Amino acid sequence: MVKSNVDALGIIFPNSYDDLVPELVTDRLMASIPFASRYRMIDFVLSGMVGSGIDNISVIVRKNYHSLMDHLGSGRAWDLVRKNGGLNIVPPFAEKTVKIYNGRVEALASILDFLKSQKEKYVVMADANIAVNFDFSAFLEAHIKSGADITVAYTEEELPQSFAEAGIDTKSLYYTFDLENTRVNNIKINSKAAGVQNFSMNIYAIARETLIDQISQAFIRGYVFYERDILSPHLVTLNMQGYKFDGYCARITDMRSYFEENMKLLKDENVDALFTGSKIYTKIRDDNPTRYMTGSKVDNVMAADGCIIEGEVENSVLFRGVKIEKGAKVKNCVLMQDTVVKAGASIEYVITDKDVVISENRELKGTDTFQVFVEKAKTV
Repeated sequence: MVKSNVDALGIIFPNSYDDLVPELVTDRLMASIPFASRYRMIDFVLSGMVGSGIDNISVIVRKNYHSLMDHLGSGRAWDLVRKNGGLNIVPPFAEKTVKIYNGRVEALASILDFLKSQKEKYVVMADANIAVNFDFSAFLEAHIKSGADITVAYTEEELPQSFAEAGIDTKSLYYTFDLENTRVNNIKINSKAAGVQNFSMNIYAIARETLIDQISQAFIRGYVFYERDILSPHLVTLNMQGYKFDGYCARITDMRSYFEENMKLLKDENVDALFTGSKIYTKIRDDNPTRYMTGSKVDNVMAADGCIIEGEVENSVLFRGVKIEKGAKVKNCVLMQDTVVKAGASIEYVITDKDVVISENRELKGTDTFQVFVEKAKTV
């Protein structure tokens, strides 16, 4: 699976932006949120790293990480089972006093000894709140060619409505920046500016030794946030380059964006854009193909394996093992794994978590701007 080894190791922060979707992270973290009918959010950056030749990847977990461990396992689905390197899941302790880390500085400080012992020259870092088919090898090549101290990937887009309307919050900082040619000369934290912005993807490339020096000094000073406390104050002396990404990017910023980004994948052009490039791998469940029973009606549906459809489904995303019984009607919904919609039920603009049961003849309707969410294992 790994096409070639590059001189870089990968670091993924799976809990970043958990606070944006509290309904979905009561028993999981951002990285293990289901997306696109059969994947989890981490599958995209993890597969991108592997497909670019990075075979030494650490995932620094913070809390609610059991579902992620179950999903990743030993890393076999991504060809990361190996004696040297491979997949490394780091427990959520920033210090020996068993303190859960707060920001990226403390997270990286918890693996300083590990970083010092590695042989790779570069480090690439990423969050897991973005579904994207990202070429990390091209990104790293651009970083090396530019001679930058650090390179950050960004998109040109307007701020999500949820960010523009949010109050002051240090739990989920987001970053936009000004560029002079390709050099970053100003980092804006939680900006409310209107119009198209240079919106950080929080994907970074940096020399391993430089990162070790930065984190060692920052941790001693009690710094917490990498961008706010290390990068922003030193842009005059730090050569920070921007790397514009023009590909398809699904960014999860709240429940509404989660719903909308899933629904966008009902259009072929968006599916092609997201899945063209590196192959996206995920955990295998070995289900039967989806069965469309006699009398069922289906229009514009993304359905994973293991589904059984006896009723009517329109404009919906169905995850593995979903069952729509005879006489049930499902429209404009995102139904996670093993959801059952009983006979005669009618649901519209609904998001269900795993193992939800919608009872017989029950009617449940949201709107295109406010979807009804049913939490895990509930019967409605």
